[in-house]
Amino acid sequence: MSAVVDDAVVNIAADPRINRRFANAEASHLRKNLLDLFCERAGGPCVYKGRDMASAHEGMFIRDDEFDALLEDIALSLDKFKVQPRDKSELLTKLAQMRGAIVGH
Repeated sequence: MSAVVDDAVVNIAADPRINRRFANAEASHLRKNLLDLFCERAGGPCVYKGRDMASAHEGMFIRDDEFDALLEDIALSLDKFKVQPRDKSELLTKLAQMRGAIVGH
């Protein structure tokens, strides 16, 4: 999972649709939170210890298209590392369930 997250961070940093959203984020902190979040959402054993999604994104007014871009960047990494379609779909679905806590706040 760590290789997927590392690659996703590279994709996000290179994506002009959303990279400005992460310009002030410390890369190692972002990586750790994403790794724990992905691992937890995929069924563990990791535990995400970062802030809840709503408070972490409060005042950012993230748009649906930006959220979708993030999921696309993650999907590219899952494909690159040949994550099985079922596992990819399950993870993306679980991440997509956070949309309401992230978008528009």
